[in-house]
Amino acid sequence: MATAGDGPWLDDPWLDDAAGRLVRPYTVSNGRTRPSTALDLMSQVMATGTAPVGYLGPEHEQALDLCRIPVSVAEVAAHLKLPAAVAKVLLADLVGCGALTTKPPVFHHHPTDRALLEAVLDGLRRQL
Repeated sequence: MATAGDGPWLDDPWLDDAAGRLVRPYTVSNGRTRPSTALDLMSQVMATGTAPVGYLGPEHEQALDLCRIPVSVAEVAAHLKLPAAVAKVLLADLVGCGALTTKPPVFHHHPTDRALLEAVLDGLRRQL
């Protein structure tokens, strides 16, 4: 099982050092594949300070913890080691209950500019 140096998922029974994630990613989002809020991979999300009402789940709590500062949807997905589609659903849940705010990405260049996309990819690689 996880050890003390493994991070915030220390008490997470769904992770195992040898086997990895013991729950399929889409189980985390209850099988949902479409977020209720439109989110781009480069959209910025940030915690509002409002506590979510009701139980959401450990992945929601981990995502909310990551969003104490503005962070992109792609970064949240990478940190949670979840597919972007699943991370978007979790983040949309948090936006829906008022725990997160979202801001669309601001492009100073064309959004499909190769240099911009390569810079994003390099940044994500450094995070992993």
